[in-house]
Amino acid sequence: MKPIMALWNALLWIALLSAPVQAADFFNETFGNFQEELETAREEGKKGVFVFFEMDECPFCHRMKITIFNQSDVIEAMKKDFLAFRWDIEGDTEVVDFDGTEGTMKSLAEKKYRVRATPVMIFFDLNGQPVLRYTGPTRTKDEFLWMIEYVRDGWYKKMKFARFKRMKKAGELK
Repeated sequence: MKPIMALWNALLWIALLSAPVQAADFFNETFGNFQEELETAREEGKKGVFVFFEMDECPFCHRMKITIFNQSDVIEAMKKDFLAFRWDIEGDTEVVDFDGTEGTMKSLAEKKYRVRATPVMIFFDLNGQPVLRYTGPTRTKDEFLWMIEYVRDGWYKKMKFARFKRMKKAGELK
């Protein structure tokens, strides 16, 4: 009986240690005050804040979570330089936006950010200004990592993301 229990325990540990990383590991928790989150990003030496505008019944949002946001290298790259938050475009949760505007997630998503379809991903600089807006899911993990690089390294000051992406694909940028 002891060998069976030892085998069972070993299998349980293997299963636990090989469990896939969850998209929840990708996102930071928030109390809904994005001015405070911006201050936290500055204090932690981050490059900015990433916001993932989503809704519950969005298949493309779900795809991003299970194919991109759960990848360990994506999580590592995001956590190193950005705070990442979810924003429910149908949500009634009261929030304070980067500039102090108050409202529900739903009202701000619609009126301020003009998000009508999801997913929409916006990177904000440390002043709360949007520097990259991307609508729809990325096709690959590399494309999302390029978004991180594009903002992190300040490429948004020099060119549009579409051009940056073409240059990355062509091998013109390392």
